[in-house]
Amino acid sequence: MLLKNANILVVDDDSDVLTAIRLLLKAKVKLVITEKNPNNIESLIRRNKFDIVILDMNFNGLINTGNEGIFWLNKIKNNNNELLIILITAYSDIELAIKALKEGATDFLVKPWKNDKLIASIEETLHKKKSNTLNKPNLLLTKTPIIGKSSIMKNVFSKINKVAPTDANILILGENGTGKDLIAKAIHDNSLRKNKPFIKVDVGALTHTLFESELFGYTKGAFTDAKTNRKGRFEAAHEGTLFLDEIGNISLQQQAKLLTVLQNRQITPLGTNTPISINIRLICATNLEISLLANETKFRKDLIYRINTVELIIPPLRERGKDLSLLAQHYIKVYSKKYSKNKLQLGNDFIDKLKNYPFPGNVRELQYTIERAVIMSENNILHKEDLAFSPIEKNAETIPLNELRLDIIEKKTILKAIEKHNGNISKSAKELGITRTALYRRLHKYDL
Repeated sequence: MLLKNANILVVDDDSDVLTAIRLLLKAKVKLVITEKNPNNIESLIRRNKFDIVILDMNFNGLINTGNEGIFWLNKIKNNNNELLIILITAYSDIELAIKALKEGATDFLVKPWKNDKLIASIEETLHKKKSNTLNKPNLLLTKTPIIGKSSIMKNVFSKINKVAPTDANILILGENGTGKDLIAKAIHDNSLRKNKPFIKVDVGALTHTLFESELFGYTKGAFTDAKTNRKGRFEAAHEGTLFLDEIGNISLQQQAKLLTVLQNRQITPLGTNTPISINIRLICATNLEISLLANETKFRKDLIYRINTVELIIPPLRERGKDLSLLAQHYIKVYSKKYSKNKLQLGNDFIDKLKNYPFPGNVRELQYTIERAVIMSENNILHKEDLAFSPIEKNAETIPLNELRLDIIEKKTILKAIEKHNGNISKSAKELGITRTALYRRLHKYDL
């Protein structure tokens, strides 16, 4: 199945070799492209999404030292480090091929090869690529790692990979501390605008007087302190991405001004009547639920439709399962290095205590919790005693994670109502807002 869906590039200056490989592979793979001139490799890689490059080690007329394969291997890796490379070599190049394996090649084949061996090498390389992808916590091409192997995060990554290459406006929803700013940057880094500016603005923190000058800019003399012309964030993000964080906190008046800009794709700096055209990709984020944004007394629906071509919901840490341990291990490495505490390990009791805490502050809270534990640790193994949760998050430590299940909450609520009314089912049912029959069903369900 992997072979059938594979895209393969074959580069060799021998036409007979290219013909032989093309005839062998064309019925077995999704796409096979052959190329004689290695100078075309980079443009082919940019235009196509290849899984494997099959590369000859010698090309006439380029570099006559026998190192051509390594030269082009490094070129390919510089363009796309994820690409897997199988080298084709003559007997005299075996030593060079072994060197190339150390440089990052995946496998090499000796000329003349056997067809079944070539197919086996391709299949093994594809399985290796799949295995590396599945076991790699960070599934996104971005400078800042986004760690996650849980199914809920893989779904988020899948959506990002679909929407990033488009210019669709994105609304990122999620609780505080879930990493919405990292997701915004990942979308930009995987977009066609990745080499253009990424400008972040916390619009929720802008006062009424600063909103226009920060976003739209101003000219000299526009107001008392305007001593020079200044570009606004929209103009600074021209041809790139503008990320407006905490969009749910701006006033209705500010929303109206933002809507006008998005409709006209023009800004007018303060102090001038001359509009400036802007070309941006807009990403917004808020910790409010979409249902709250839909309340027109707080947020304009026409603006929601403008900023919300696609919405991404970033799950809280308590819903991410095994990601908790992955993130903890990541931050242990980061802060062990920062504070020169080598070989720190996590004890089972430390991990258990982490897993039984709901982390209302999400990944941000976990990060600072781990940093504090590393600083305060006195041994090479971290135990539960090294773990202290933040008092900033109200009542967070008093609610164990295993008590957040709906069935446990419902059972406790029923018991409290029955206890309050001294076992009177009618009064208990009335307070719970259900019928006597429904309450009896629940009593039977929970064996009460």
